[in-house]
Amino acid sequence: MERLNSKLQMENCLIMQENEKLRKKARLLNQENQALLSQLKQKLAIGNQNVNNTLDSFADLNLSNTNVTSSSRSHTMN
Repeated sequence: MERLNSKLQMENCLIMQENEKLRKKARLLNQENQALLSQLKQKLAIGNQNVNNTLDSFADLNLSNTNVTSSSRSHTMN
């Protein structure tokens, strides 16, 4: 009985050590994931900003084109 108890205590100790190693690894992976998520959010924000700028440019071009077309029509009607 005594030997079985000692064996179980040793196994328990090894399991606790392995758990601690896994906790440390999990913390490092979580930190890495948080850093990657932050980078991804920054890239998406920059990408969205670029898309919005492009859309604004197209909107400006469309407005300019509409104004030119309206001016052309008024000149041809006169």
